[in-house]
Amino acid sequence: MLAFMQSWGFKSELSVNNLIFNVFILIILSGCDAVGPEFVQPDAPVSQQWLEGDDPKISATQAEFSEWWTIFNDPVLNTLVENAYQQNLPLQIAGIRILEARAQLGIAVGNAYPQLQQARGGISHIELSENQSNFSPALDTSFRDVNVGFDMGWELDLWGRFRRGIEAADADLLASIADYDDVLVSLTANVATAYTLIRTFEERLAIARANVEIQEESLEIAETRFSGGLTTELDVQQARTLLLNTRATIPALEIGLQQSKHALSTLLGMPPGDLEDALGSLGVIPTAPAAVAIGIPAELLRRRPDIRRAELQAAAQSARIGIAEGDLYPHFSLVGSIGLRASDTFETDLGDLFQLNSIEAFGGPSLTWDVFNYGRIKNNVRVQDARLQQLIVNYQNTVLEASREVEDALVAFLRAQEQVGFLAESVDAANRSVDLAILQYSNGIADYQRVLDTQEALVNQQDLLTSRRGDIATNLIAMFRALGGGWEIRAGKALVPEKTKETMRNRSDWGQLLKPATPDTNESDENKGLFRRPDW
Repeated sequence: MLAFMQSWGFKSELSVNNLIFNVFILIILSGCDAVGPEFVQPDAPVSQQWLEGDDPKISATQAEFSEWWTIFNDPVLNTLVENAYQQNLPLQIAGIRILEARAQLGIAVGNAYPQLQQARGGISHIELSENQSNFSPALDTSFRDVNVGFDMGWELDLWGRFRRGIEAADADLLASIADYDDVLVSLTANVATAYTLIRTFEERLAIARANVEIQEESLEIAETRFSGGLTTELDVQQARTLLLNTRATIPALEIGLQQSKHALSTLLGMPPGDLEDALGSLGVIPTAPAAVAIGIPAELLRRRPDIRRAELQAAAQSARIGIAEGDLYPHFSLVGSIGLRASDTFETDLGDLFQLNSIEAFGGPSLTWDVFNYGRIKNNVRVQDARLQQLIVNYQNTVLEASREVEDALVAFLRAQEQVGFLAESVDAANRSVDLAILQYSNGIADYQRVLDTQEALVNQQDLLTSRRGDIATNLIAMFRALGGGWEIRAGKALVPEKTKETMRNRSDWGQLLKPATPDTNESDENKGLFRRPDW
């Protein structure tokens, strides 16, 4: 190797053919296998089937989750999800982070090319001290110096450090896309949940107001009987107490309704006052189908964006171990400089700069090797390896959390359906009890306490039934979120709005990074040979 390096001296007498041959050998050497481990997908703890998989309402057949919200057959909800996809601001931030990751990939690709390429130029005035050692009167002590030139330095990627850097940047780019998809999964679920809460609060308010009317009639009956001397004032005050308590629930429900609308308007990227037109008239709680297909647990590994992101983060970190290990080995570089220099001293002047004899140049190989680093490099490798192991465990934990979220939503969805069935019968019985109690009270058969008890029970059961009907929908939404559905709607679409891209384009030179800007045309899949094409 030493003799090979000496053959690169500036004054060597190598022929052009030998020079080209040596360069070729260096390039071949730089194509050796990169140091560091090759990433292998970690093992993930995945069950064979869902715990509730035997329930007839659940099917393990493969399902399509790209537009899962359409299962509710609610046109308003469909429109809201589409509007949120177009207008949500955190989603736009996630899309811009993809552009950032693409630019970071461009930096990593550029590192594989000559790292130093600089044009230089300068002029200086020099005054020499006559009191310095070995001074000679023959020296010109005052002169100006001017130079222009070009310097180049290229560290050859013999150990694959730069290739590992590109590998890490590739994985980071794909992880940013997975993060965008994860934001989109949460967005669609949050829109559907907020919409369901709005419709639930609307129905609960309608029930409360209807019960207020019923209780007002009961109060009139009690007052009439009291005026007629058929009962005491106690009945009147008890009737008034129940009525006021029911009225008191209305402001709380209105608070919940307005806060849900505010949350939805934020998801839609619009001020709260602009939401009413999007919601339209009063609607009903989204109705879930009696049975749904959810696939098998193993499908989570490829569908859930957060699982993909966790795996890609580990892959990027695996490559960084190779980057750190590359510092254990010598760094071979080709350096060179060529330029023109002239001074206005003795028989020359600055106008001689562009004459042939003003050329100065040097070139050749260089070697640097951090031999004595007192364990810094090895410990950096250990740091990177420890971080990889953390991310591997994090990947496995992400898989476990994903399975738990599905199981939680699944059992909540199924049990809420059972609960609604019981509550529906309970409401029917409570309605009948109220009718009978009022009839008996009017006829003097029963006291007013029985009327109060039955009416209070009716209010509670109706409100609980409505809430649990909303829970069926929200639990199904949570299940689709846990299954990782909804991100597929961005297929073939730009991840950053054109208006935003135009703003960025006018502010900075983005080259080709803004076009295309979709994960379906990922430039990281191009030119994966020895050298990737840089973006200029």
